[in-house]
Amino acid sequence: MELKPGTRWRSTVSPVEVIVVRPPAAAAILLCGGEPMVDVRAGPGASRAGGETTDSCVIGGRYYDEPTGLEVLCTKGGSGSLSVEGRALAAKPTKKLPASD
Repeated sequence: MELKPGTRWRSTVSPVEVIVVRPPAAAAILLCGGEPMVDVRAGPGASRAGGETTDSCVIGGRYYDEPTGLEVLCTKGGSGSLSVEGRALAAKPTKKLPASD
């Protein structure tokens, strides 16, 4: 799986879709619900039921993994936690914008 900036990936166990914002420093496999994500261009394919779905991805949320440098943007929300190399991706905190008085 080549995680390049701008590539789109979808889950095989939930409706989650993401875009890679920052690629990992080394080759890595992006998982959602414990199952590898596939390229969006691969076609709809058969979604498998099951998988680990304790957390959910929020549309517009950014998720990152500090050790690898991977950062993704969620474009379609759903159940299933994102992970890479056995570590869950953390939600990136939102930046506060200056007040426009």
